[in-house]
Amino acid sequence: MNIPLIIVLLYIIVLFAISAYAKKLAKGSEGYLLAGRQLTTPLVAVSITGLAIGGASTIGVAEQAYNVGLAAGWYNVAWGAGAIAMGLLAAGKYRELHVTTVPEMFEKFYDVKGRAIAVASQITILLVTTSMQYLAGGAILASMLPSIFTLRTGMITSALVFIGITFVGGMWSSGLSNILNVALIYVGIGIATVITVTNQGGIGAIAAQVPQEVPYFHLVDGLGWMAIASWFAVMVTQCFSAQGVVQIACGAKDSKTARNGFIIGGLIMLPIGFLAALMGIAGKAMFPSMSATLALPQMIMSLNPYIAGVTLAALWAADVSTAGSLLLGSATLFSQDIYKRFLNPGCEDKKLTKVTKIAVIILGALTFGLALTVSGIVKTLLIGLSLTTAFTVVFLFTTFFPSMARKNSAFYTTLVGILVLVLWQFVPAIRVFPHVIYLEWITCVVTFLGVPLFDSKRIHDRAGTEIVNL
Repeated sequence: MNIPLIIVLLYIIVLFAISAYAKKLAKGSEGYLLAGRQLTTPLVAVSITGLAIGGASTIGVAEQAYNVGLAAGWYNVAWGAGAIAMGLLAAGKYRELHVTTVPEMFEKFYDVKGRAIAVASQITILLVTTSMQYLAGGAILASMLPSIFTLRTGMITSALVFIGITFVGGMWSSGLSNILNVALIYVGIGIATVITVTNQGGIGAIAAQVPQEVPYFHLVDGLGWMAIASWFAVMVTQCFSAQGVVQIACGAKDSKTARNGFIIGGLIMLPIGFLAALMGIAGKAMFPSMSATLALPQMIMSLNPYIAGVTLAALWAADVSTAGSLLLGSATLFSQDIYKRFLNPGCEDKKLTKVTKIAVIILGALTFGLALTVSGIVKTLLIGLSLTTAFTVVFLFTTFFPSMARKNSAFYTTLVGILVLVLWQFVPAIRVFPHVIYLEWITCVVTFLGVPLFDSKRIHDRAGTEIVNL
């Protein structure tokens, strides 16, 4: 009897049961896309935690720790810092705007072309990021249950679950299932880490077995402050304007709930990266000559079958929680910012919900195809997220320094952000910083401040009044 497989199958059944219940709550397009703007503080907290703790935050951190040590755990701390910063400065502001998407905010204060370029950029980021979750989900199932899954069948199974639970219940499904997902992630990875470290004789014994030339148990030296600082820069930036993150804030009951939920969620994220890193180091001690990708699954499956099954389900749950939010975000961008805004402005609410659900299926299939054909997604993830710098700059100026904004500010700032990212990829000579995020911030801020030199038309507030003073 394959205990780990049975546990994973039970997990899938529970997920679809939660989605069936969520479907009853998701009434109308706002109920489907934003949980009727009724997410409580705990639901906001587990939703942002579930979005953050994906394949990169668990498997990815453990694999990196196999080579560099505990320093890999800072990836999740960077995510947590971004969520906390979002809670303190921006989550409540987004909720007060009563928007659904970031591009919608662009048009509300700026113009149509600002919305158009924003939706094109945002949906590209989400599609690439979602496809990474299929790859990670398939790899988890294939490496830990090789007699049952290949990489392709693991990806197909992951895709069916990701698309299915999102299609059925939308944001309610994502929020409620993340209660289970986050609990499973912490219980599974926490117990597996403690048992693994204990079985190997404790931290001291593991430290004696790993290569001494690598600072495995130093919090910084394995990567260095520059690399860690780049993680913080990227994660804090994307937390202020990535659609998946913003949509959770917009779904909160009120601005206070949004703020508190993000702060609590950020705090919840902090320890999981170092637990995953410890697993990676333990894998290095147990299987010193094996690739990092194979060592972790091999180590987990050597545990008690029940513990192994829960840990397997926990690692896969990390992908499920992230993929669902990302897929819903991309479908929302299509239905709200493309279909409703440009193709059928007068569509009824019931039809809009139907279009969004169809978009979930189509975009889910598209991202699955992308996952099958595109390589190197993991390597380019942080670079892709750097594109959110333009959106963050626009949001911060619009919210805190609106007198500096002009009608063309959003469009040109986003356009420059795209051009910088393209040049960074194809013109090595401009790589004067350790990461593209720093160049993005400099050029986007300079562009935003430079637009008033040729554009005198100020933006308007929500009441239609021209903004003159701070």
